[in-house]
Amino acid sequence: MTVKGAATRGRIVVAAALLIREKGVAEVTLDDVRAATSTSKSQLFHYFPDGRSDLLVAVAEHEAEQVLEVQQPYLGDLTTWESWQKWRETVINHYAELGQRCPLGSLTSELGKSSPQARAVVSHLYEAWEAALLRGAQALTPGGGEASVDRARSILVAIQGGVVMLRATGRVEYLVAGLTDATEPLRPTAVVA
Repeated sequence: MTVKGAATRGRIVVAAALLIREKGVAEVTLDDVRAATSTSKSQLFHYFPDGRSDLLVAVAEHEAEQVLEVQQPYLGDLTTWESWQKWRETVINHYAELGQRCPLGSLTSELGKSSPQARAVVSHLYEAWEAALLRGAQALTPGGGEASVDRARSILVAIQGGVVMLRATGRVEYLVAGLTDATEPLRPTAVVA
């Protein structure tokens, strides 16, 4: 694919992602995407030969990348309590800013159900995210084993639940509380002499 072709394809994916965040998967048609991107039907099918199903997988991949990318550089280096706190603030601020238009909500509640390929993208996202959180949990609780796995999963559940509540109510407090409670056990305890 040429540089120009990759840019056009990327522009279509981003526009479709934004439409899906605003309207929902069921409400977005290929004609909506064409109108938003000023592309022809043949151009759309050039980049997405299987039409809507190919486009939805591309959007799922794009949204999954966005979910992980916004957490960097902290997600890649959760080796100190301070880095965990910076990561936590980044996550909270990001979802508070996006509100109902967040890619995570779109991925899990809509795109993940659109096809087996999109579900695989969502599963891969959660596996990669859990692995990064697990490395961080293990850095603060050496020998944590299964406890670290449970901690990483609890943090993911806190984020997902907080985002669902944020989308439903417009209030970020649920995400803040869930993420605070899920990460607090990682706080190093002071040794008293």
